[in-house]
Amino acid sequence: MDEDVLTTLKLLIIGESGVGKSSLLLRFTEDTFDPEQSATIGVDFKVKTLAIEGNKAKLAIWDTAGQERFRTLTPSYYRGAQGVILVYDVSRRDSFTKLENWLNELETYTTRNDIVKMLVGNKIDKDDREVDRNEGLKFARKHSMLFIEASAKTKDGVQCAFEELVEKILQTPGLWESDNPGHRIQLGSPDQAGGRGCGGYCSIP
Repeated sequence: MDEDVLTTLKLLIIGESGVGKSSLLLRFTEDTFDPEQSATIGVDFKVKTLAIEGNKAKLAIWDTAGQERFRTLTPSYYRGAQGVILVYDVSRRDSFTKLENWLNELETYTTRNDIVKMLVGNKIDKDDREVDRNEGLKFARKHSMLFIEASAKTKDGVQCAFEELVEKILQTPGLWESDNPGHRIQLGSPDQAGGRGCGGYCSIP
């Protein structure tokens, strides 16, 4: 069944509790949104196959609890991951200022130096914005991350966030291994990344 799948990638979603990590995952994997989404207990896990320019990748996406009491799960959670999505809530400045802590944790536990990072400013549908888009972009550039603003509620930017992350992973030699040693993929240049309906959301530093 999976013979046409190029590779399986492990992706993580991290960030403070309540920023919408599970909502982003649900919107991407099942195209649903639950305004009463409860806090994740421990770790949630979903699988979705994504096609990027004709290359299929199976994504194993790990969604973790943001609360401090679940931090004992951390080392195994990060092990072997090729991509990570750091999420903050644009209407909660504290969730943005704590991103440094999450980056430090990522650097402590990740087993790959070339892990691809995507910063997502979620909840852009809300009126009470506290973090300007340029602040997010500046932070992403400082830490060599991809950047996008999104809304799990309205769908804006969600698909694009995962597509851009996976595309960047597939463009990074040595970060993933094909089951077929002779298989070489050719992806378009990063300059073309905005051409798949991502509109003005995506920014690649």
